[in-house]
Amino acid sequence: MKVTQEKLPASQIGLEIEITPEITKQKYEQVIKNLAKTVNVPGFRKGKAPRNILLQQVGSIRIKATALQELIEEGVKKAVEQESIAAIGEPELKSSFDDLINQYVPGESLTFAAVIDVEPQVTLNKYTELQIKAEEVKFNPEKVDNVLKQEQLRLADLVPVEGRAAQLDDVAVIDFKGVIAKGEGDDPNTEPTPIEGGSGEDFQVELQEDKFIPGFISGIVGMNPGETKEVSAQFPEGYSNEDLSGKPALFTITLKEIKAKEPPELDDDFAQEVSDFDTLEELRASLNERYQKEADDQTLENKQEALLKELINHVEIDLPKTLIEQEVDAMLQQTAMKLAQQGLDVRKLFTQEIIPQLRDKSRPEAVERLKRSLALREIGKKEAIAVEEAEIKARVKELIEQYSEEKLDVNRLSALVEEELLTKKIIDWLLEHSTVELVAEGSLTQKEAEAETEE
Repeated sequence: MKVTQEKLPASQIGLEIEITPEITKQKYEQVIKNLAKTVNVPGFRKGKAPRNILLQQVGSIRIKATALQELIEEGVKKAVEQESIAAIGEPELKSSFDDLINQYVPGESLTFAAVIDVEPQVTLNKYTELQIKAEEVKFNPEKVDNVLKQEQLRLADLVPVEGRAAQLDDVAVIDFKGVIAKGEGDDPNTEPTPIEGGSGEDFQVELQEDKFIPGFISGIVGMNPGETKEVSAQFPEGYSNEDLSGKPALFTITLKEIKAKEPPELDDDFAQEVSDFDTLEELRASLNERYQKEADDQTLENKQEALLKELINHVEIDLPKTLIEQEVDAMLQQTAMKLAQQGLDVRKLFTQEIIPQLRDKSRPEAVERLKRSLALREIGKKEAIAVEEAEIKARVKELIEQYSEEKLDVNRLSALVEEELLTKKIIDWLLEHSTVELVAEGSLTQKEAEAETEE
């Protein structure tokens, strides 16, 4: 069998395959022999019908098409093996099948063209001494104070308040009744539509803006006990009740009582109630350590992300369609699993109409992810970066103990762990061989937002 290769864009190899006359004849005869065993010819037992009658019964086109299909499949498979091609995905016939049927003569050579995706070649123009900027996330001690304050409020006693108006962070006891507000052009003589579930008596509500629809809480702030007031509010777009989404509302609210939160003292007793620590000092130290680590981890993540963005600017990879579609598949599967874990019906979200749109939207990100992973893999090979077996086993053991109640595939888990650890090692190596300038948090994201606005 003669094979001619041609390198094509998008990491494809074009193949021109010539099948010898002996093979085209053998395959044709084999197809006839196989059909004779399965086709019913009136007046003859299976396998006993004369050849000319069998050909009339089956039809020469069907026989040639069957033989041709097998010749193409076997020819491509042998060509890939013969030429030692690192093929991925399924081959694609480039010749017209109908034309090949007309050209196919058993006992004569047959030539056809096919293409197949191959592993892409990665060209690293530069991967050391990269100059990057990354946002530095600094630990803010006020975060610890805010956490402690929230815990105080959670444990606070409610104490009736007299002699002042309602203010934020109070708890108000109200009677309320809501209707859909009339818009421009509505008939003023029609009765307003009551909001289903939009009324209540002795209803206790925390006066925090995120506790109700916009306008409701701010309308109560400033009211005095015994006062009745009409408050305008707005149901947000995308509200859980579609009938109310984006609708203006009018609430008649009577403030019956105000209660203020009286938090406990911030002392050792408080620390013991909200944590396993004996003293407030130990609790503060633990929170400081946790949030300092969060800040350091986020800074490191920013550095890694900035590094990878810069790296792919210096990498050339002609990605094959097969790899891109496989990555899109993986991304959609991950999304579906997350949605299912949240209790959502994936079948309703991933409809036949929506899936093509999701695939189109996912493709740019899939290309980005592939370029990153392939570039890192190539750098790992060039710099002989590897993960020790002991490291993999230790991490696998840790995960098995952590998820002891779940049935884990140890072999698959080991492969994932090895990939994760190797990626981390390569990125750490790249960071050591690059220059990272840390800038103020939010400065880069603000510039990106401004650039998008200009575009």
